[in-house]
This record gives sequence, structure tokens and C-alpha cells, in this order.
Amino acid sequence: MYKIGFDNNKYLKTQSEKIKERIAQFGGKLYLEFGGKLFDDHHASRVLPGFAPDSKIKMLAELKDQAEVIIVVNAHDIEKNKVRGDLGITYDLEVFRLIDAFRGFGLYVGSVVLTRYDATASVESFKNKLETRGLRVYKHYPIKNYPYDIDYIVSDEGYGKNEYVETERSLVVVTAPGPGSGKMGTCLSQIYHDYKRGIKAGYAKFETFPVWNLPLSHPVNVAYESATADLNDINMIDHYHLEAYGTTAINYNRDVEIFPVLRAMFEGIMGECPYKSPTDMGVNMVGNCIVDDEAVREAANNEIIRRYYSALCSQRKGNDCEDEINKIKLLMNQSGINIKQRKCIQAANDKAEETGAPAAAIELCDGRIVTGKTSSLLGSSSAVLINAIKAIAGIDKDLDIISHEILEPVQRLKVENLGNHNPRLHTDEVLVALAITAATSEPAKKAMDALKQLKGAELHSSVILSPVDTATFRKLGVNLTCEPVYQSKKLFHG
Repeated sequence: MYKIGFDNNKYLKTQSEKIKERIAQFGGKLYLEFGGKLFDDHHASRVLPGFAPDSKIKMLAELKDQAEVIIVVNAHDIEKNKVRGDLGITYDLEVFRLIDAFRGFGLYVGSVVLTRYDATASVESFKNKLETRGLRVYKHYPIKNYPYDIDYIVSDEGYGKNEYVETERSLVVVTAPGPGSGKMGTCLSQIYHDYKRGIKAGYAKFETFPVWNLPLSHPVNVAYESATADLNDINMIDHYHLEAYGTTAINYNRDVEIFPVLRAMFEGIMGECPYKSPTDMGVNMVGNCIVDDEAVREAANNEIIRRYYSALCSQRKGNDCEDEINKIKLLMNQSGINIKQRKCIQAANDKAEETGAPAAAIELCDGRIVTGKTSSLLGSSSAVLINAIKAIAGIDKDLDIISHEILEPVQRLKVENLGNHNPRLHTDEVLVALAITAATSEPAKKAMDALKQLKGAELHSSVILSPVDTATFRKLGVNLTCEPVYQSKKLFHG
């Protein structure tokens, strides 16, 4: 059952206060590296029920008069047409999407930095597109022996070779379309140039996971490790923090391993390192805003199971995920987590076995389990969606809330005019048909009103769903898992 476990308002208040403290600590200018997603942080909202997916951007919007944004993108990712997996768009398009989104919240996007710059045709084309839209673009170059040759890096041949990004405000938010873009290097390069110009500036990381003041074995931290299993990130005790303060803090391997190098860089640039540990660098008040630890633990355990199924499905689609699967299985074993804890899995598989066709089951936020089977009109995902909102709205399960007079013409349109071989309706098509029916039908209107109560529900399908159905459930806020099985033996699954 869905229970609030996180105080989002407290988080917005305390996180913004800590950022203001950091700005003051460094004499009025702070480069703030944003780890993770600034927009649509659905992982955080799943493991911290009550956390709003847009919390980070709302918090920044409260500081918009002090803040400006630098977007960093690795030129090699532009050259390779790298795709953001969750959105299915290339990094160059994601940069434009981010700029529009920031501006939509009233935030000033000052510039774009191309790291590891190489003047290939695609990179130059991207640069020209940015500049013709009025954006300033700066070039940062590869530095040999980075990050270990400190003397060379912190010199005019290293950071000094990079173009200096002109900034205007006290809080400079440095973000990127994905990992490996060079956010930290951009921050340190800027601090190097600022100090050469007599400008005092500092650096900090906006962190969410792992949560430094939760135990290493806490499900929220284990869920983060399962989410980054493909990167082989490992949560660990920050021994620098323990030695400096006598307090246990949790960080992850890459930050702990690179800290001696960062400390040497800070000493080379600023004369001393302002931090005694990698945990010190982060601004993270998440752990202080958990109000129901039991609810958070349950949500995080569910997320670990979801990550496991996601990796299984990715492997079924042809990706090399064996190490990722084995790591998540190990985390589940260490945490005492079993897939039977996710009740909708057994219900969906039982229904599929009973009917001999694909099936789905959803656990509603009140704990009820609703199933859906494949029929001539509807696929199992569409059926379970309709059955779920009927259950929420208190509508008789045998009542047809969308008339055949509406469904059948849509089927004919799909097959006879649009060239589809499968006449069954996808979830988005069913919702459009329901919205049309709701104009003249009270039960359909009640079902439409119930859609918002699906947010936070847990769904499992006995087969891998189409991208259309997957996207629909994501937009509705339903947490989805699928068996790593295709509905058909076709080689192409669109």
C-alpha cells in the first residue's frame, strides 16, 4: 500500500538553505555540480514516496535570481549520437530540451560547454545550431594524463587552455544530459580561471543518492546501487569522513577513489582544499526529510525488484547485462528481498497460465489486486488499465464503460487504414476512446476521474510491453515490471 514517507516541503526548504550557506562559505560564488536528474527524477519519487519528481528544479527556481545554468556535453557523445535511454532522444536534442525546460521555470541558461572538444563535422554543426539560437558555446579540451598529472592539469597547458566561461551570478549550476559529460572538470576549470583573475569561488555537489546519513544496508542506498549496477558503482563507507570527524558517512566508490586527486587539485588551484572528505563536498538533506522509515524501506525494496526485472528485459532485448543481473541478484540476497514481495508478479503470471495468453496485474494503492487478460478487443495491458480504474471508481466490473460502437471503428481504422496487423487497442488508444465516451457517459466520466489515483500503483505484465504502453503507464505514474518474454516470436519488436 502506498504511504507517504518523505516530507517534500521540508526538503525544498532545508536543501535551498544549505546551498545558500555554501555560497556564503566561498565568498559569494559557487559552482554547483548537479548529479542525477534535475527533471523527472522518478527514481527518487519511487524510493522516497512523497518526493516530487520536479523537486530539484522547483528548489532551483526559488533561487533563480541568484542562479544561472551551464549545460555541459561531451563532444564525443555528440559525435556518437549517444541516446538518453529513458527518453530515447540523442544528447544534442536533450540539450535543447533542457534549455527549454530551464527557461520554462524562469532560470537563466548562460552557456553550453563542449568538453573533450574535437572539431568534427557533427560537433561543429551542433555548435552552430546553438550559436544561431543565441547561446554562448565554449570549448574545453582533452587534457593528457587526466586526472592524475596534477601539475600539468593545474597549469596554463591544462585547465588554462580551456575557454573561460563568462558567468554573471553567484550560483552557477553545472548540469549535463547524462553521465561522463565532464561536469566536475568544468567546475574545476572555472575555479582555476577565476582564481587567476582574483575571483574567489567554490565547488559543491548537489547530491541525492547514496544518502550519506543512512546506513550502508538501508534499502534506499541499496536501491541506488541496483540502479547504477550497469556502471558498477559500489556504495561504501567514506573513510576520509570517518577519520576526520569520527562519524560514519556513506558515499560511492568513484567519489571516494578520486578524492585524493581532487584534494590535490584544490590545493593547486586554491592553496588548500576546503573539504576533508568527499561527503563534505555534497549538499544532501534527503536523509533528514524521511518521516516514515518503514514506508521508505518498503518502496525501496520494491524498486530493487523492479531494477532486477528491468535488467532481465534488457538482456532479453539483446543487451549484455549479465554482470548487472548478477549484481542485483546479490544485492537482493544480501537484503533478504524476494520477488514474491511484489504481489502483482504472481497474480499476472497466474492469470497468464490460466488463460494461456498474455496477462497483467496491478496492485492498487489501497492494496487491492486487479488483473487483465487478452481479448479480441483489448490487449492485457489495456484490459488491466480499464479494470483498475473501474475498481477505483466503484464501477461494476462487468459494465462496459467504452461502447463497442466506439471501439470497433478504432480497430477498423488501425487495420484497414493505418496498416496495423494487430487490431487490439493500446493503452493510449483506449484512453482516447474513454475520453470520447466520457462526454456522454457518467460511468466513463467517473473512470476518467479515477485515473489520477493510479499514481504509485504497481503493475506487472507476463510479457514485455510495447514502448507505447510502457510510456502510457509511466505518464500515469504506475510502476511497471515485465517478464523477460516477448508476446510473439517475431524478430522485430517495435
